Amino acid sequence: MNKELYCGVDLHSNNGVYQIVRTDGIPVWRRRLGNCPQIVLRTLEPFRERLISVAIESTYNWYWLADCLQRAGYTVELANPSAMEQYNGLKNSNDNSDAAFIAELMRLRILPKGWICPPEDRAWRDLLRRRMQMVNARTRLILSLQSMVTRQTGQSFKTADLEKVSIDGLDGLLEHTALCSIAHEQLRLLGAHNESIASLEQLALERCKPRPEYRLLTTVPGIGMILAMVIMMEVGDITRFRSPGKFSSYCRSVPARRSSNGKSKGKNNARNGNKYLGWAFIEAANHAIRCCAPARKWYQRKTASAPPVVGRKALAAKWSKAVWYMLTEKKPFQLKHVFG
Repeated sequence: MNKELYCGVDLHSNNGVYQIVRTDGIPVWRRRLGNCPQIVLRTLEPFRERLISVAIESTYNWYWLADCLQRAGYTVELANPSAMEQYNGLKNSNDNSDAAFIAELMRLRILPKGWICPPEDRAWRDLLRRRMQMVNARTRLILSLQSMVTRQTGQSFKTADLEKVSIDGLDGLLEHTALCSIAHEQLRLLGAHNESIASLEQLALERCKPRPEYRLLTTVPGIGMILAMVIMMEVGDITRFRSPGKFSSYCRSVPARRSSNGKSKGKNNARNGNKYLGWAFIEAANHAIRCCAPARKWYQRKTASAPPVVGRKALAAKWSKAVWYMLTEKKPFQLKHVFG
């Protein structure tokens, strides 16, 4: 029997709406199913031989559904919701219309697709993402403590200096019992975050098997072992990006502008892309400014006429494009190709 059906799935936390359409666009079946692999597989079984593919909305909980469908032999696509937009003039939209919209885009072969990370790599990728969240939480704690000390004393402390201050030293600076208690708790949380981050890093470095591109990534100034592993896991197969510009856009390293006749008309979809890669390349740019003289000089020239945040973003874009060439050509980083 010829395959002639497409299935779009509007996935939610406890259920999903499944819409099946024919290749001519005529809907043939729709149902809301609970998030249970056995129910989904049993319900879709009559259509299995005729289904060309199943497109799942990329929500936070798509892993289980994609895995169970792929194990059962279905072709699965991941629909990128940040790149899909229904007609704004619709008077009414709901779960049924959303599922039908995904199926229609797939039928027309214009569905914006996300990347389905292999299950064997997904757990390590999630570990590194949680590490990033802990790093961000630690940074917020440090900034909070710095601002409190500055408000109370008028003195500005760098992060390294603040971490060297003992609890007794902070008590002498802050004096008030309530403020000292806050500082004690924040220092305790900082210590716990440092231990957790170090534990996750050690586990990743010891147990996660690096691919050949990992060694190439560590040749980039500002990219150490952990950042190289983050980029390796988030990128996957570099051949899915047709050009360095496409990859840089995916890394959120290019501006999202909308203009007409030389005038700004607002911003486009800045969220379309990988926020973890965006963070990784900003971190790499920050480290490169400190450890790589050519990168520092280029950044200083850039920030002579632009804000520092623009300079870091521009350097992150250069680094992301360099990484695309490196992974595509399988060659280590070369400064002369970046700065001429």
